[in-house]
Amino acid sequence: MKRTVSKSKEGRIRFDQISIEFSRRERKMSEVFEGYERQYCELSTNLSRKCHSASLLSHGEEKKEKLVEIKSGMDEADVLIRKMDLEARSLQPSAKAVCLSKLREYKSDLNQLKKEFKRVSSPDANQSTREELMESGMADVHAVSADQSGRLAMSMERLDQSSDRIRESRRLMLETEEVGISVVENLSQQRQTLLHAHSKLQGVDDAIDKSKKVLTAMSRRMTRNKWIVGSVIVALILAIILIISYKLSH
Repeated sequence: MKRTVSKSKEGRIRFDQISIEFSRRERKMSEVFEGYERQYCELSTNLSRKCHSASLLSHGEEKKEKLVEIKSGMDEADVLIRKMDLEARSLQPSAKAVCLSKLREYKSDLNQLKKEFKRVSSPDANQSTREELMESGMADVHAVSADQSGRLAMSMERLDQSSDRIRESRRLMLETEEVGISVVENLSQQRQTLLHAHSKLQGVDDAIDKSKKVLTAMSRRMTRNKWIVGSVIVALILAIILIISYKLSH
């Protein structure tokens, strides 16, 4: 029975170790999402800047190259969005809801970038830009790029927030890892204690087995002695009867 209890405790220790390992894997998955998030914020900022600079260029090789770069960046942003989507859906419900909320904002941001790219790459984009510059001067240029500047500021703010969250996640991860290591050490010590107690129980079982053998041998000897004493008593009684019969007959 004690051996069964010891085995159940060892199974509980293994379950705790598996739980700690699962928690570490969950934190790693959350860090993967935050890594994708950081990459997207940096990429969104670069794409917004490139769209702004491309809008000021006239049609030519330079603008075509810039548009090709922007298109490649858009494709990369789509890939990051899909990766974040897959990663978010694999998290626990508490973390999943937060990540999906962020993902909706990034999808909206990417749609705005695509609209901006479509406007910049349209044939009439340069003509309208030149007309606005001629009519309104440099003040109008700043007005045209106000929305882009706002998006840039928003992207930078998100990037800063993402960096803060990553630092906070790393701090929590280190603290949790320290707690996990401490728990594992305690569990290891308890396991050693249980193994030591188990070995002692085995020694007690061996001693009990030897005691049983000694008691069994003593019981057999007592039974044999009883039979011997009984036989002697019967023999004496028979001898007395024979003696008395002999004397009575003479």
